[in-house]
Amino acid sequence: MSCGVPIPGLVTHTRKVQSLYKRVLRNLENYYDRREVFRFRAVLMRAEFDKNKNIKDMRLAKKLLQEGEEELFRTMHPIPRKFPESPGGVAYNRAVPVPDWLLDYWHPLEKAQYPEYFAKREEMKKEYVKLWEKLYKDIPTGNSHH
Repeated sequence: MSCGVPIPGLVTHTRKVQSLYKRVLRNLENYYDRREVFRFRAVLMRAEFDKNKNIKDMRLAKKLLQEGEEELFRTMHPIPRKFPESPGGVAYNRAVPVPDWLLDYWHPLEKAQYPEYFAKREEMKKEYVKLWEKLYKDIPTGNSHH
């Protein structure tokens, strides 16, 4: 009885094979910098995957998946390429987001250039203060915890 709702943490065999295939292709990209050589190797790898796509025996399919994972681990490139904006890439977290409180220090002439934005911002700040007071007004402020 399937209701079509994905269960967190449960990954189907098909998704595992798709993930392995994508990781294998990324690994091939690391080894072959010439596009035509990479495409040739990718077509050969696709043929390997297609050769086993109609296997119905889940024990054999699981065994093949495990062997594929092990082969990928053995042939993993020692210095894999990373996308610049991805974790580990050269530009990851390079642009630091500007904290909101910095806008409080803008000169009134600067704020006058964006009147709608700052009016809405002041409204939101008042709402936030009301929410904070509602949530934390009963908490004692003394240093009794030391």
